[in-house]
Amino acid sequence: MNAILKEEISVLKQKIKELEDENARLKENHLFKDVEQSVVTTPPAFKPIFDEAEKLVSNYFKKLQFDPAKASVLIDNERYVLMRASSLSIDFLEEIKRLYSHKGNDEAIRIGQNFLFDISHVLGLEDAKAFHKKMNLTSPIEKLSAGPIHFAYSGWASVEIIDSNPSPDENFYLKYHHPHSFEAESWIKSNKISDRPVCTMNAGYSSGWCEESFGIPLTSIEITCRGKGDENCTFITAHPNKIEAYLEKESINTNLDNNYEIPLFFERKIVEQKILKSLEEKSILLKEVHHRVKNNLQLISSLLNLQSHHLNDQASIEMFRETRNRIKAIALVHEKLHQTSNVEFVNLNEYFRSIIDLMIESIGATTIISLDVTAVKNNKISLDLALSCGLILNELISNSIKYAFPESHTEPTSKVEVTISEINQHYNILVSDNGIGLPENFDLDNQNSLGFEIILALVDQINGTINLKSASGKGTAITIKVAC
Repeated sequence: MNAILKEEISVLKQKIKELEDENARLKENHLFKDVEQSVVTTPPAFKPIFDEAEKLVSNYFKKLQFDPAKASVLIDNERYVLMRASSLSIDFLEEIKRLYSHKGNDEAIRIGQNFLFDISHVLGLEDAKAFHKKMNLTSPIEKLSAGPIHFAYSGWASVEIIDSNPSPDENFYLKYHHPHSFEAESWIKSNKISDRPVCTMNAGYSSGWCEESFGIPLTSIEITCRGKGDENCTFITAHPNKIEAYLEKESINTNLDNNYEIPLFFERKIVEQKILKSLEEKSILLKEVHHRVKNNLQLISSLLNLQSHHLNDQASIEMFRETRNRIKAIALVHEKLHQTSNVEFVNLNEYFRSIIDLMIESIGATTIISLDVTAVKNNKISLDLALSCGLILNELISNSIKYAFPESHTEPTSKVEVTISEINQHYNILVSDNGIGLPENFDLDNQNSLGFEIILALVDQINGTINLKSASGKGTAITIKVAC
């Protein structure tokens, strides 16, 4: 019996020895050192909240698993990525300075720091969003308290909160140190001293996490930095509308240089939105100008119409009518621009159709006037080109109706066809009729006709060319060619 007991005791001792050895190996290979003190220093009023957060976050990070065969770093089944600290700090900025050397050192660093702030702000936002959901954190303070601890455990920096007003509005304020900042220590390890704060990603990530926690826009700025020889890496996080006031107060109280460039999340996007808003306002204003020009031209047209009622000479009445049509053709362009969202271009099809409708309404002709723009690829035309082409079209159609179809014309149906095509980045505007044609000795350059003078002047103005084909009794075809 004693022999059996001795054997069991021996087995137990062996098991204890194996367990002790295993425990020693686990301690030796443990990825996290036993934390003897809090990783975050806070004002006493918030210490209980941050203590609870530290328990939560430390337990989360203890679920760390490496599986290099699958290129996997998991924490509580959430995949993480490890990166060399210097590649996101001093090395990154050195490469940016090289790539943007033509812009000068200061502008190159500004470009690099803007990028680092933007990307880290997004990381802070998204990490906070995912962590809050995973840990069922609901109140803004709970959400905030997890941030500095998550920040420390994931290798960015530890956190010492100096002063705070965690208010969910524009009065939000946070002042803190980042001991052991990976960015500052990258510079220190390289034996280099910066002439400006270097912890850009620390600032961006912190503001992103706080912004997600409180649901308000926030930004952070580093006011002192170990990377430039200061005692601490010190930051202020606040609403963009208030941070300048905090910085001014800080400079008065501490004699700090207050010449800081305040980072704004996606500053380029904010600038772009301001430009777009300015363009929209100018577009609205320009549309209003087109509307007023159109109204003024219509007023002039109406005055000419009233004046023509006091004329008895048919030739004078005709002259007034033609002038009125020219003014209306110009007014049509401004009307189309007022109706569209694009104040630079006119819908080619709609505008030329309106010119034809104007001619039919004004002249009351029985002539069939058709329009074909099916061969046009780009159905828009610039303001200046539309004005010139519209007046040319007005004159060509007017001339056809006036001269191509006298009473002696034998065709049963009078037709004017307008065909617009686009070939090799040029518009070809063809106006043809089935009228009597032009005289054999017709010389386009020597015509005592205001209509043809206007056509030739406008074609020259738009650097176009004009080609005329006519045969007695077989109609006339005039082609205007102009660059799109």
